[in-house]
Amino acid sequence: MAKRAIQVDDFLNFEVYSDPQFSPDGSKYAYVSTTINENKDYESNLFIQNMNEADARQWTFGHNKNSSPRFSPDNKSVVFQSNRSGMPQLWLLPLDGGEAKQLTTFKNGAVDPVWSKDGKFIIFTALLEEGDDVLDQKELSKEERQKENEETNKKPLVVKKLNYKSDSLGFLDDKKSQIILYDVEKENFIQLTNGDYHYAYQDISPNGTTVLFSGNISENAEYELKSDIYALDIASREITRLTDGKGSYYSAVFSPSGNKIAYLGHKQEYLNATLTKLYIYDLETKEHTCLSTEWDFPIGDLIAGDTRLGSSENGPVWSNDENRLFFIGSIYGATNLYEVSLQGELKELYNVDSHVFGFSYNRLKDSFIIGVSTPTNPCNFYLLDANSQVKQLTDANRKFLDEVEIGTPERISFKAKDGWDVHGWILRPYDYKEGAKYPLILEIHGGPHVMYGQTFFHEMQLLAAKGYVVLYINPRGSHGYGQTYVNACRGDYGGGDYQDLMSAVDYVLETYEFIDKERLGVTGGSYGGFMTNWIVGHTNRFKAAITQRSISNWLSFYGVSDIGYFFNKWQHGFDLLDDPKALWDISPLKYASNVDTPLLILHSEQDYRCPIEQGEQLYVTLKHLKKEVEFVRFPGANHELSRSGKPELRIERLNHICSWFEKYL
Repeated sequence: MAKRAIQVDDFLNFEVYSDPQFSPDGSKYAYVSTTINENKDYESNLFIQNMNEADARQWTFGHNKNSSPRFSPDNKSVVFQSNRSGMPQLWLLPLDGGEAKQLTTFKNGAVDPVWSKDGKFIIFTALLEEGDDVLDQKELSKEERQKENEETNKKPLVVKKLNYKSDSLGFLDDKKSQIILYDVEKENFIQLTNGDYHYAYQDISPNGTTVLFSGNISENAEYELKSDIYALDIASREITRLTDGKGSYYSAVFSPSGNKIAYLGHKQEYLNATLTKLYIYDLETKEHTCLSTEWDFPIGDLIAGDTRLGSSENGPVWSNDENRLFFIGSIYGATNLYEVSLQGELKELYNVDSHVFGFSYNRLKDSFIIGVSTPTNPCNFYLLDANSQVKQLTDANRKFLDEVEIGTPERISFKAKDGWDVHGWILRPYDYKEGAKYPLILEIHGGPHVMYGQTFFHEMQLLAAKGYVVLYINPRGSHGYGQTYVNACRGDYGGGDYQDLMSAVDYVLETYEFIDKERLGVTGGSYGGFMTNWIVGHTNRFKAAITQRSISNWLSFYGVSDIGYFFNKWQHGFDLLDDPKALWDISPLKYASNVDTPLLILHSEQDYRCPIEQGEQLYVTLKHLKKEVEFVRFPGANHELSRSGKPELRIERLNHICSWFEKYL
């Protein structure tokens, strides 16, 4: 029996796994499963699977968001984060059965719990205002929160800081993220940090005396886009900066003995296009050593997609013998699990041209739980043992995969016009038949410093199901191809990157006879939206275009985006005050009179990253010029609409995309 084509709303039925966590004895692991319920709301629940059993057991139930499961060192309980009481709070669940116990009732919630190595404390972070008392925190009822929000909405917002808004958080207030200890035996709280700074907890020393955090606690923090690693002595509250104050550093972890600290970061040599590196800090010698000096790929998961929900461990993680570190790296459109010795010897532990999105390490058996996505399978967990043998542990989304035809992308490599090597994929249509001709859609990722890769992508599969050839590549500026490549678009937006995309279209038209060169479409979001706008202002070869959460005017972007005041400088080398003419020259709005391609503009009302005025300017200009243009505004959505927005709006977005291309292609 033939499988059906994938549909717009199929993502409603996906199960998305994240955050695998081995128990201390390695006999079991916990993970988070995120789904969309019948009310079209996201919910996440915890599951546990014994290593000697075939199926996992569900731990939490209900239409809530449960996450961050962390086993106690004595293997008797799990602390986790849940919004079941109304706000994210911490809960403790005994492993031998029984109900979960609520540990925190903080007014603004409590998040990201971890255990001290001896199990005496649970460390977490909470948003606090100046003068808040952690011993007198009361969670508001639903009615009290509603009343407080109504009162807040009646008052004007008084802005005094440069960074006063965030795409993910909205308008910012005076609350700061502070690090709190919960004494498990005494059942009380100890506030470790305070002041007008955000503190990001990293780790606690094996002897329980020192906490690591990252952040910027300098007086000039508001104007510095830097992050350092700090050590806080719990007894004295003395804070010591461990890194050089000249870059961005994070993900710090103590070695098992507590003598060394591994951490990630870079000195911002290429600003936000700098490859992430791995460092070791020796607490005795005070020396910093970079283990990744000779590597030309970034540490971390930098694959773009639309079916990843929830966070997972990317590393660094210490081996039990303290001689090795484990981490995920992004290279050539895939993410792999790596091991490196303290002498810098690099080894691939798992490399099957896929998307490793997270892992957990079993110190007793030197084995791993790895989370993997492929272009034909959204996610599963696998056991990778010390002998490099792989065993599949879960079979997520089996019903969906048995019913629906999922296309396998074909890898392509070609030369751009200036000789650069460029890499990407094409996806053939669901109903592909030899001898037939099919329209093509070019997809352009955002960032620009991310990469398309070997992961499941619902939107790509949907367009293929609608009868299109889908072309997606990693133009210069993308991660995964070395420092020179990822840095190459800085100061050259609309230059080499544009040529890479056009060369990709030329290549596939010359290589694949089944593509109809008269029916070409293009779409992209964020940076990909900028590039879509740029393309339609510089060529008429496309018969339809859809620009999403885009940038049309770099001059106004400087003052309206939550990152505009530094992004222009970082990416173009100048900002509004330096050279307004140069910014206008690379603004797609300047070339609006050249646009003859029917353009659909999709934008979210609460997008603070690429604010909706960017779409408004482009729409009004094109409409005033009597161009073929349409504008769709999504209420209550931000920059993340396509990935984690409200499911109903995600469906509306995909329907508009399909309808526009169907109309013009």
